[in-house]
Parts: sequence; C-alpha cells; structure tokens
Amino acid sequence: MYRLLLVFLAAAGTSVLGVPRPEGSPAAAPCLAPPQWEGRWVLYDHGTGRNNRAAVSYDGLNRRIRVLQQHKKHTPCQRFFEYIYLYQNMVMFQIDQKTKECSKIALTDAWDPFDIPDNSTFEDQYFIGGPGDSVEVQEWSDRKPARQHETWVGIYTLKDCYPVQETYTRNSSVTTSTRFFNLQLGISDPDVFTPPSTCQSARPDRMADC
Repeated sequence: MYRLLLVFLAAAGTSVLGVPRPEGSPAAAPCLAPPQWEGRWVLYDHGTGRNNRAAVSYDGLNRRIRVLQQHKKHTPCQRFFEYIYLYQNMVMFQIDQKTKECSKIALTDAWDPFDIPDNSTFEDQYFIGGPGDSVEVQEWSDRKPARQHETWVGIYTLKDCYPVQETYTRNSSVTTSTRFFNLQLGISDPDVFTPPSTCQSARPDRMADC
C-alpha cells in the first residue's frame, strides 16, 4: 500500500535509537499487530523535508483508514484535509476540512496493513528510552539475501505489537517514514469512515495543498 503515503508522507529515519539487547538474543516470530486502533502519526518525506501530522483511525478488519490532518497556524497558504481510504472499494475521499469540498479518487496500490509480514527478517530487539522509562521493541525488515538493501523497516512494541515506526524506500529515491504515538485500541466512532454528503457530487481530481 506504500502506506497510502503517495498523498500524505512521512517521519524520522530508518531506525530508532535505543539500547540493544545482548548479542545472541533469539529472534522471535513476528508478533500480531492490533487490527483496530486510533492515535496520531507524523509522516516525513525525506525528499521534500516535509512533516505531516495527523489523527488516525485504522480499521484493518474492514481495510479502511481515516487521516485527519493537524492544523498548524504558522504554515502560510495551507489547506488541511481529511482523507478516507476505503480499500474494499479501492477509493479514497479527500475532504477540505474548512469548505467540505470533496474529491473521489481511485486507489491503485493494494491494501497493505500496519503489521509485520510473516516472511519478514528479524533485525534487532532493544529498548527505546532510558532506565526506568523505556519500551522494548523489535525491528523487522523485508531484507533478503539476494537483495542489497531493504525497502521496508518496521519497529513494533514487543509487549502488544503496536507500531512505533515504519520506513519505506521506493526505487532507491523516494523514502518516507512514519512515527506512531498515543495509540488506543478500538474505533471509538465508526462513522469517521463515512464520507460526508458533499462527496455525493465529488470532483474526480485531487485538490492542491495551497
């Protein structure tokens, strides 16, 4: 799914600093990430240097994601959007938060859930933070022996398998990173995945940011 981020791209680097576990610790099988959660993320595009912050509702069971961009008053000439990705219908709605103007755009990338694929390669296990205030995580990638570099790196908490960070590289030129935080299990309001009435007459093209 390139993590939907052709529209909304991404945060931080290919790894998170932490204290590694002792060398030789056994690599476990990938954990099972929660299928439904709400929280926030920061998406960083390494090419443009832009950070995008948003509230996120993730429903892996029904293959849908809602992204609500965070307003930043110091950003000149900036429009803020709500994005509703419905992968069962392969369509994305882009809604102007102020005017409610709506675009309806076909999705071309396949659904790619926020989880650790079964065929992932274990990279490391370590603690993020310091003594008495740390979280243990595992780092996985899609690295394979016949390929020089990985194109995906995912960091997930060891205890409950919450996503912490994911980094994607495409064609060795486009790199995006996503940091996740303040996650809560479940979907508090399923209606956030329902496009507003203005989308009944949606335009077919994507609206510009400014």
